[in-house]
Amino acid sequence: MANRVSGKEFYSWNTISESGEGVLASDGLSVNADFGIDDPRALADIDIIIVCGGRRVEESTTDPVLRWLRTVGRRQIQLGAICTGSYLLAKAGLLDGYRCSVHWENILPVSNQFKKVSVGRSVFTIDRDRLTCSGGTAPVDMMLHLVRRQLGSDVSAGVAEQFVHERIRHSNDQQRVPLRHTIGNQSEKLVIAVELMEANIREPITQSELANYVGLSRRQLQRLFQRYLQSTPSREYSLIRLRRARELLHQTTKSLVEVASLTGFVSTSHFSKSYKQVYGCAPSDERRTPSNGDSE
Repeated sequence: MANRVSGKEFYSWNTISESGEGVLASDGLSVNADFGIDDPRALADIDIIIVCGGRRVEESTTDPVLRWLRTVGRRQIQLGAICTGSYLLAKAGLLDGYRCSVHWENILPVSNQFKKVSVGRSVFTIDRDRLTCSGGTAPVDMMLHLVRRQLGSDVSAGVAEQFVHERIRHSNDQQRVPLRHTIGNQSEKLVIAVELMEANIREPITQSELANYVGLSRRQLQRLFQRYLQSTPSREYSLIRLRRARELLHQTTKSLVEVASLTGFVSTSHFSKSYKQVYGCAPSDERRTPSNGDSE
């Protein structure tokens, strides 16, 4: 699409599989391959190799692919990964000393298994010559960032428009990790409390009301938040509302007054002060100063 928008053939690509045969994806779709990893043409005129991961990545990881990835790394070709593809790069030792992104379901397993890798919650991470991203639509954001860096914001904006992609997320945008995944079945009442917060953003409910809804005292509720989230109910509620405010700033043209009102802040001054404490900039700056998304 970048080629189409720019009117020039800036990009070309090939698909590589272990054997050179087509690959059956986890959803049953067949993906054709141009080369196998043993074909010398696979690395001809290549600037970057991006590893695509899917379900049950541990089961489909093979020694020949890991050895080939290490060979690619020694040739100083950039390496990238989509979703669980980051697991393969980490397994090959190619993310040691790097920051990376991976799908939220795999953050803890990758962090626990590969101690030299810094795994974050960002939707994508670009750390020197490594480009990694979480799953879903995050690869679009990462590639749009690359297009913007190489061809300029006009081309990347044009590509985003063609894909009806309303906002190009930045590397400091984080994945929303479901609380049920984070704490499992350890505290159903905490999950319900957070879900109530998320459902009552415009008119926040009090801590006492929240405790009553889940059948706890205020002190018991505070202990739950401290134990599992290392935070307080009021702090988490504020972060939930500020995340929603940030979405509104990026995805709508609503005024700061409207955004503050929709996210339960009593005044724009309180909203601006809280926003700056969390995101390091005033809410008005989010719209005035476009970010290139770099994390380098």
